[in-house]
Amino acid sequence: MASTNDLKNGMVLKLDGGQLWSVVEFQHVKPGKGPAFVRTKLKNVLSGKIVDKTFNAGTKVETATVDKRDMQFSYMDGEYFVFMDMQTYDQLHVEKKAVGDAANFLIEGFTATVAQHEGEVLYVELPAAVELVIQETEPGVQGDRSTGGTKPATLETGHQIQVPLFITTGEKIKVDTRTSDYLGRVNS
Repeated sequence: MASTNDLKNGMVLKLDGGQLWSVVEFQHVKPGKGPAFVRTKLKNVLSGKIVDKTFNAGTKVETATVDKRDMQFSYMDGEYFVFMDMQTYDQLHVEKKAVGDAANFLIEGFTATVAQHEGEVLYVELPAAVELVIQETEPGVQGDRSTGGTKPATLETGHQIQVPLFITTGEKIKVDTRTSDYLGRVNS
């Protein structure tokens, strides 16, 4: 248990019958009249839904222990992604729904943060940007280069993104894992 006066960004609370909510932001408010309160923005750990919630100052809230570990993605085992803990070499099978959009950017050997609560995997988090190779893309047409247009390209993971026309098959690029945006070439 913690008090609303102890809230910090990233802290995970157990509210509404055991649902896990991560504190995105909080603000202590002391109006001229009436009791102080805490205004928070909370994100549901499983669904990603964001809500605003207000607590009276000093209210007790239940905190949840979320264990975040860096693990290396090893391979796919049917519908499961297999991660290896780099300290203990234990393998962890993670369901596709817990991996979410991170699956679009995972290749063998990538390190990701795996968050668990009481043995259940909540989510898998990748770095903000990853480097991947373009598996396939159409060649850019000579006259198109001046327009700054984009074309579809398939990454080595099979995920499709938009890249500038000058990018060719086999090039290594940097990709934003949150938006699937092309961020630039990687010089080897």
